[in-house]
Amino acid sequence: MAATDLFARRATLTRSIRLLSEFRYEQSDPARFYGALADDTAAMVADLWQGATGLSPNGRTVLDVGGGPGYFAAAFARHGMDYLGVEPDPREMHAGPAVTDHTGRYVRASGTALPFADGSVDVCLSSNVAEHVPHPWRLGAEMLRVTRPGGLAVLSYTVWLGPFGGHEMGLTHYLGGARAAERYTRKHGHRPKNDYGSSLFAVSTHDGLEWAKSTGALIAAFPRYHPRWAWWTTRLPGVREVAVSNLVLVLQR
Repeated sequence: MAATDLFARRATLTRSIRLLSEFRYEQSDPARFYGALADDTAAMVADLWQGATGLSPNGRTVLDVGGGPGYFAAAFARHGMDYLGVEPDPREMHAGPAVTDHTGRYVRASGTALPFADGSVDVCLSSNVAEHVPHPWRLGAEMLRVTRPGGLAVLSYTVWLGPFGGHEMGLTHYLGGARAAERYTRKHGHRPKNDYGSSLFAVSTHDGLEWAKSTGALIAAFPRYHPRWAWWTTRLPGVREVAVSNLVLVLQR
């Protein structure tokens, strides 16, 4: 069985529309948005694990790099997985249920210098973090390092030239990242949370695929939010930079 076989059955147009409809709540109702995203992510990781290993995800350790305020912990617990969240920003750690929900464990640390031993977790996940760090492939290398042989590193990130590359700046990022940030500041009176050049960077599909291939561990790559019949966009240079939107790289040590 290929790693993506189980998840491919879940990757329907109905799912894509449902997730897309939740994106509009990211700023106004983060609990709703991140709760829906967490449920979908935990199901995806569980499917990828079972597809790649043939084993149940129950009892497996998941290290979530950039896990934020803990919305993902309960979702992974429902799949029987042992959750460990890593977040460098104390404001993010206290922005949601992590401080009151005792599901999972949490560590304050940088994703590019993880305080864990080599081969210490079954799954290392990074969901929508790589575009927020200046050295995304250093993050990827750390994820692989802490993943045990046979385990999975699942790195998912927003592609800069896709429609959501500008995050809350909307489609103005096509004018250029710095210009979009200045335009947002003039309109709202404050800098965007995802500020180009400091907390948001231009990450391409091409660079992610090239890095993943260079590790020798890549077993799957697909657009995270697309239905299965649209996964072919990942294979088209140029087109994929706009069409993929969010790329998932699945690596197995």
